[in-house]
Amino acid sequence: MRQPLPDAALDQLFRTARTHWHWTDRPVSDETLRALYDLWKLGPTSANSSPARVTFVRSREAKEKLAECMAGGNREQTLAAPVTAIVGYSPTFYEELPRLYPHDDARSWFAGNPPLIEETAFRNSTLQGAYLMLAARSLGLDCGPMSGFDRSLCDALFFEDGDVRSNFLVNLGYGDETKLLPRDPRLDFADACSIV
Repeated sequence: MRQPLPDAALDQLFRTARTHWHWTDRPVSDETLRALYDLWKLGPTSANSSPARVTFVRSREAKEKLAECMAGGNREQTLAAPVTAIVGYSPTFYEELPRLYPHDDARSWFAGNPPLIEETAFRNSTLQGAYLMLAARSLGLDCGPMSGFDRSLCDALFFEDGDVRSNFLVNLGYGDETKLLPRDPRLDFADACSIV
């Protein structure tokens, strides 16, 4: 029988984890990025659709290119972060369903239905991006998710053949704890939830 995670793990994933804007210069290795994928790929998606496609932007040249897409306040933190993940999605994810969901003809649910393709790909890639952040925290990385960027320009610069569309960005690395502000408040249960 599964047991709740110990408090130390819950602290690392949620309670003391913070969104970071300032980064140390400690690098993030290829091995860490592969370990990160091996964790977040296991998170559930509808019909195991797995539409997320992630580009890890690390080189100075690629960072400069990405900086062209960033809203003002996000530019410097993106250039300073060791890695920025462009969390995107494949608009042809359903072509993989015969392999990923072999016990039903799930491909037929999507083929020829662009609104369903877009809705499913965007929703599930968002879920997968959240799994990426939790996996990153579980590996000792810090995260700085962002939506302040020009998606069209990002897609043109990084996905010119149209095989991926960007959703949001996540800076990854080892945050500078000395530059954190106090945690912003959260809604109370009664403000955000109901039990019916």
